[in-house]
Amino acid sequence: MKKTPLTLLAAAAALTLALAGCSGGSDGSGGSEGSASASGERNVPTGDEISTTADPELAKLLPEDIVQKGKIDVAVEIPYPPMSMFGDDNREIGFDPELARLLGQKLDIDVSLNKGLFDTAVASLQAGKSDMIMMGMNDTPERQKTLSFLDYTHGGFAIVVQKGNPAKITTQDDLCGKTVAVQKATVQGDLLRAMDCGVNVMELPADVDAVTALRAGKSQAYVSDAIPAQYIAATTDDGEAFDIVQDPENPRGFNPVFSGIGVLKDRTEFIEALQAAMQALIEEGTYQQLTERYDIQDYGVESAEVNQGKDVA
Repeated sequence: MKKTPLTLLAAAAALTLALAGCSGGSDGSGGSEGSASASGERNVPTGDEISTTADPELAKLLPEDIVQKGKIDVAVEIPYPPMSMFGDDNREIGFDPELARLLGQKLDIDVSLNKGLFDTAVASLQAGKSDMIMMGMNDTPERQKTLSFLDYTHGGFAIVVQKGNPAKITTQDDLCGKTVAVQKATVQGDLLRAMDCGVNVMELPADVDAVTALRAGKSQAYVSDAIPAQYIAATTDDGEAFDIVQDPENPRGFNPVFSGIGVLKDRTEFIEALQAAMQALIEEGTYQQLTERYDIQDYGVESAEVNQGKDVA
């Protein structure tokens, strides 16, 4: 990463402590861990958070059930830096929570951030516990059978190794015969298995668990989306714990894919409202400010588009 915003320094320290212990991301139940914030002023920015103004015309696009409820329930995974984490005041920060608040501000409605696990996120939508998923979820044709995606980043996956790269991994093919840690139910796990060359895929409940496995030497590599992988490599032990295996031919990472907000595919009115609000944030420059705040502008999108995900080789 080229820079680390000041508001993330405490969060990075907290992440380092979490990696030194055990899970930090799972309660062992496989279900929701409850609301990540108390009811009230979820849309109100604090400190140097970016803000926007409501658009009454866009607010009219929201479906009636959301309007009647008076809030949008958002499934998030914390910690998953820089997409989501807790700040030094225990407030949810990161790209996902802050974009959720901006969308809420633009649509003139409250948002509730509900902490849960990645592999149970779709079930939380189907059970009516959440209205949308904001966990950096990759937009794929398989997931489009259930969800519609409002794409908000475009990047590939990155390979993280211990400092000095003792396993001598320089290409994706070098993962053959190695133990590679990934978060459960991710596209990265599917891609590694599809290599069919003896990759031992170690699937763990939370992203932080996969990082911990690499740090403890239980795996030779950790594979994740490029955005969180680069953040972890840059901030853990002041950048002295891990290295990133770079792919010169793919600056956005290996096998670039779109990632975005997931909504049940029959919720067409809702996804259209979110798309209009996202486009407004892009046109006014607020979205770009947020990507720069978390140094992910290289992975940003230029317009609010739905379901751009394609099969990857």
